[in-house]
Amino acid sequence: MITCSSASQAKASKTLLQTKFSPLAAVSVLLAASFAPAQAANFISETEYFSYSLPTDVQKRCNDKNNCPNIEIQHLKSNQSWIDTLVNKRVNNLVINHGISDKPASTATSNQATKTALDAFSRAQFKEAPRDYKWSYELSVTPSYVGHVNDVELIKIDSYEFTGGAHGIPYRENLMFDQKLKRQIKLNDILITGKKPKFEAQAYDAYKKWVATFDKDLKNYEKNWPFSLSDNIMLTDKGVDLLYQPYAIAPYASGMPTLTIPYRQLNGIIKPQYVVK
Repeated sequence: MITCSSASQAKASKTLLQTKFSPLAAVSVLLAASFAPAQAANFISETEYFSYSLPTDVQKRCNDKNNCPNIEIQHLKSNQSWIDTLVNKRVNNLVINHGISDKPASTATSNQATKTALDAFSRAQFKEAPRDYKWSYELSVTPSYVGHVNDVELIKIDSYEFTGGAHGIPYRENLMFDQKLKRQIKLNDILITGKKPKFEAQAYDAYKKWVATFDKDLKNYEKNWPFSLSDNIMLTDKGVDLLYQPYAIAPYASGMPTLTIPYRQLNGIIKPQYVVK
């Protein structure tokens, strides 16, 4: 383990993140300088690197070309172990299911299954890439603490995968944890029973306003990028954010669009305990 004082921790973490994966050693477990106390629940969090070494056969093949796969997987470590368990299972599951398109997603979440998936990912570079390639496959999955709204702790998981082509694929997932209920909550949990259609109508209004900021022809835009209701939500101090992945409602260049529905438009639609007053 690498340990750092609080003053030097951020610098060490930044240096590691900017350095290519070393094929000769495991990814060290490093406590990241991401301490984030929350007044509501005294939530304090850090991240630590998932300990992983490239398979020996992969190391032998990539050493000469200096193009070993760049793999950075992190786990959450906080003073709320039940949240850590849920978040880290999701981190592992995202690693295990990376790149899945036409096969059913796995429900596996164990560290061993994660290691097996990373081995397969690193070996795939030498099975799928052209012989004269010089670039490296990249895979990262990182959870981080966002803050809290009332009694709800907010976590995001960012991932990135590159296996060649014009660009990699970023992905972000928002997770919410109710400290009173001691469980993860999702869109349906914050809605008053029977109010999902009204919530969707508000989301569509937010979509139309967002489109109007760059395209005056809504009907034409919708032909290529129709509205859909995202369940990837996060409570904020102003309202409910709906996050969309690249290509969901806009081209790749638009990044990850976020639609915001102000709380004033959600009276009688979401449960009172999830409204910031």
